[in-house]
Amino acid sequence: MMNGWAGYGGWGMGFGMLFMLLFWVLIILGIAALIRWLLAQPSQRHDVRDKTALEIVQERYARGEIDRGEYEQKMRDLGQALK
Repeated sequence: MMNGWAGYGGWGMGFGMLFMLLFWVLIILGIAALIRWLLAQPSQRHDVRDKTALEIVQERYARGEIDRGEYEQKMRDLGQALK
């Protein structure tokens, strides 16, 4: 019976440890890749910070969030000539 190892000569435990180590390395690498991917995603808030006040007012008017009177008032407040 070979001392309870059923003919593996001790390699069964060695392979088990190797596969366990490989499993944990893959788990850790997967978590690291997920964190890296999440940090690389562009945030929506970043886009707003890059726009000028004029661009924001124009976009709000184009989306219909503000009416023409409010748009014209905001443009005067910003010192822009209306076309």
